[in-house]
Amino acid sequence: MIALKDIGVTYDKKSFILKNLSMEIKEGELVSLLGPSGCGKTTTLRVIAGLIDPAEGGFFLAGKDYTRVPVHKRGFGMVFQSYALFPHLSVYDNIGFGLKIKGLDKQSMDEKIRQVLEICGLEGLTDRFPKQLSGGQRQRVALARAIVIEPKLLLLDEPLSNLDAKLRLSMRIEIKRIQKSLGITTVFVTHDQEECFSISDRVAIMNRGVIEQYDRPEVIYRCPKTKFVASFIGFENFMEAKALGENLFELSEGLRYNAIGFEAIKKGGRVTLSIRPEDIVLSEKRGDGQLAGEVRVRTFLGKSYQYEVKTQAGRLLITADDSKKFEAGETVYLTFPREKLIALSR
Repeated sequence: MIALKDIGVTYDKKSFILKNLSMEIKEGELVSLLGPSGCGKTTTLRVIAGLIDPAEGGFFLAGKDYTRVPVHKRGFGMVFQSYALFPHLSVYDNIGFGLKIKGLDKQSMDEKIRQVLEICGLEGLTDRFPKQLSGGQRQRVALARAIVIEPKLLLLDEPLSNLDAKLRLSMRIEIKRIQKSLGITTVFVTHDQEECFSISDRVAIMNRGVIEQYDRPEVIYRCPKTKFVASFIGFENFMEAKALGENLFELSEGLRYNAIGFEAIKKGGRVTLSIRPEDIVLSEKRGDGQLAGEVRVRTFLGKSYQYEVKTQAGRLLITADDSKKFEAGETVYLTFPREKLIALSR
């Protein structure tokens, strides 16, 4: 349904905020743009919305070129980080603002507003003003205002960032429920990995104006492609290795391991292996294929311990349950489960 093709955005004609950015979104999908501050995710959303004209490339909707279509003619719904509700208007008038601009008659407007009030759980609040609402209620009003116009596309710019942790959890479930029930194609911008992965059909992880990986949340979580993506989603251990072929890699002390992921590397080439702290198995007894190390620091995490272990492959972090406690200075042996060890492209 949506295609961004070779989008480039620059503010000074020298450095680009977005560089040759391309992506496609299917009809009915909820796609999230995820990344740290300054990576270009909000700029991408603004290009889609029509708030920024790209210097290069084009934006297409259902095969039609929307690159230069003015924002007010795109027919998109948008929820801003600040909600942007009109303080002098009631909930009813805030939600109906777009319908009024369209010139809808009162009976039709009443029916559409009634439907969206029910969908968003706002029954009984029509006469209240924004200052009389909780944060979650304001967020629902902003969402209701965006979807009541039956948009071709719904754009959400970090809409949950002003809510407390408990309310964010409940509201992201509501957003997913509403989006799926209405079948609205949605682009969601966030810097929160858990929030993003929990509601998205696909995720685009961005870094310095480019998309590093675009895939289903579970694929990205289990098999990141680059070191940046791995680091961003919780991988903290990175080891240099030599490729031996057939997904077989050799660490510095001669130990050989199988890993999943990146395959396009020639035999003898260098590659980075990565594994999550909780996926490494610690043992006090040495076995075949284990990497030896020395415990340097132990940190209590409540239900588990985290260990900093010095090895020939570098400093590694391991999170282990409290069934066995290792002391600083103790020699331990590390096992890397094959399905958990990832080979990264760079």
